[in-house]
Amino acid sequence: MFPTLTKRGSAARLLALAFAAAATVSVAAQPPAAAGAAPAAAAAAAAAAPRVDPQSWARATVPTARVGSVYLVLHGGAAEDRLVSGSTPVAERVELHQTIREGDVMKMREVPALAVPAGGTVRMQPGGLHMMLVGLKRPLNEGERIALTLRFERSGEQRVEISVREAPGHGAAPGAGHGAAHGAGHGAGHGSGGHGPR
Repeated sequence: MFPTLTKRGSAARLLALAFAAAATVSVAAQPPAAAGAAPAAAAAAAAAAPRVDPQSWARATVPTARVGSVYLVLHGGAAEDRLVSGSTPVAERVELHQTIREGDVMKMREVPALAVPAGGTVRMQPGGLHMMLVGLKRPLNEGERIALTLRFERSGEQRVEISVREAPGHGAAPGAGHGAAHGAGHGAGHGSGGHGPR
């Protein structure tokens, strides 16, 4: 009887090993839930984030300009977001500004954030909303592209490149008028923590 028991024990062990191997192959063949969830989450995040339109542009400047300006066209994603800050290698800092009229005087005020509604479009333009490049490290030359990092409240950072061009309808001194206006309205104010004359 002992040989018979040994054979049966060996057969049982072999059968158990076969079942274990089959189960391992079956589990390995099934993709983990996390692997499928990651691309889906990334796609959802991309759909929710605002999109920067290729029409966005920066104004060319004269060699002596210390400030510049960027005009973005932002298309809202699936969820509302807010543009809260930005940075660029060509300037010391980037600020969000709104041009307003007080009586006969045009003034520029810094704004803390810019709302981008879901599915909507926000268009920056001369004489209105814009991003101000403070402390230019070099001139912005027509035809080049500059790197810009945008920081949104919900969707985080976006790195984009913006075309530099002369403002429509302006003459041969690109950026002179706008730079001078910013300098007059903000130069002393920024140094002392203000925003020019009130």
